[in-house]
Amino acid sequence: MTVGVVGLGLIGGSLAKALKAKTQHTVLGCDTNEATVRYAELIGCIDGRLTAETLSQCEFVLLAVYPGATVDYVRDHAAEFAAGTIVIDCGGVKRSICEMCRPLAAEHGFVFIGGHPMAGLHRSGLKYATDTLYDGASMILTPKDTRDISLLEKVTAFVKSMGFETVTVTTPEQHDEIIAFTSQLAHVVSNAYVKSPRAQVHRGFSAGSYKDLTRVARLNDAMWAELFLENRDNLLNEIDILMASLGAYRDALEDRDEDTLRSLLRAGSERKERIDFDHEHH
Repeated sequence: MTVGVVGLGLIGGSLAKALKAKTQHTVLGCDTNEATVRYAELIGCIDGRLTAETLSQCEFVLLAVYPGATVDYVRDHAAEFAAGTIVIDCGGVKRSICEMCRPLAAEHGFVFIGGHPMAGLHRSGLKYATDTLYDGASMILTPKDTRDISLLEKVTAFVKSMGFETVTVTTPEQHDEIIAFTSQLAHVVSNAYVKSPRAQVHRGFSAGSYKDLTRVARLNDAMWAELFLENRDNLLNEIDILMASLGAYRDALEDRDEDTLRSLLRAGSERKERIDFDHEHH
């Protein structure tokens, strides 16, 4: 098949490299940065350029750009996709993208499926892309019709050919609700946590817990700000829940209330244990 990749940063570049390393597909790519496209051609992670002309040759098109740019690309090129082309985006939010792109797909005869590869690094750009980034990872899909089994089988086989281990099918609404907690809140907390003056002098005083909590503090601010604002309602809700929880710990400390503090700690510990047990035996 011929596969198009729009956006050759860490995510798109890794998709292109995985396709080249693991499949026989022809990979065409484009990026707003001309130097990135030339570098991609030079290192052989694309076979050629994705243009308005070559777009119609693609059976699959992967969109690995920011949410706003994703919608713009689909709107601008809706008439150039061949009938039946499967277009999958890789954005970190799903409601706004699916809302705008599904009607365009229906009107022009291509298939649009919201997607979100659950893998990444804190560094961005094609030079950090690898053909193994998605090995063992999960790909979330939000198709319009979850009962179209033949389409889902085709897309699942394609996704797994790049190294993804699992495919999770859900709605755009549920995706955004859960991702606000599992990903977005984690980035907010990590980014805020390192703002303590003590972060400057952590060396020699820190182990795994510091490392784990600060892993995603380094981030692409332009991308994450856009993702947070697109999912504002869900993320505000998660921040409110966290602040209420922190408030309970703070109050117990201020009141020197050991019983309450212990019960708060015990409840959190037991909850984590139960979640891990359920996950292992799922």
